[in-house]
Amino acid sequence: MGFGQFLAAPEVKLKIVTYRDIFQDSAKVASLFGEDYEKLSAVIRLDPKDISKLAIKEGDTLVLKNGSGKVVVKARNSGYEKPHTGTAYMVNSPWSNVLVPEDAGGTGVPEFKDFEVLASSAKGAKVTGIREII
Repeated sequence: MGFGQFLAAPEVKLKIVTYRDIFQDSAKVASLFGEDYEKLSAVIRLDPKDISKLAIKEGDTLVLKNGSGKVVVKARNSGYEKPHTGTAYMVNSPWSNVLVPEDAGGTGVPEFKDFEVLASSAKGAKVTGIREII
């Protein structure tokens, strides 16, 4: 038993921007419930500094939560050269849609491109399955 077991996992507030991806879309057409679709969809792309703040490695699972919902996804390095600390990217999918705020601010259009979540390590937890979402 070490002292570290009593410390809470670091939480980082992130602004999420969603985007479309042709490879993920192709996997969805092949099988909405397929392994390829999940691997390409249940992912958050982070700045290396955010990965470090969360005390995780690329490929680890993260819990993302806000007032709209909660999901477990895989963390990946965004690969962008320009720093974007505090901003993360998720492909438009059932996993990101769980987190989109219901309140459209009177516009009728949900905020797919600009919403916040709290992210923390899921310590090896399994990615939220699509059957749990839909």
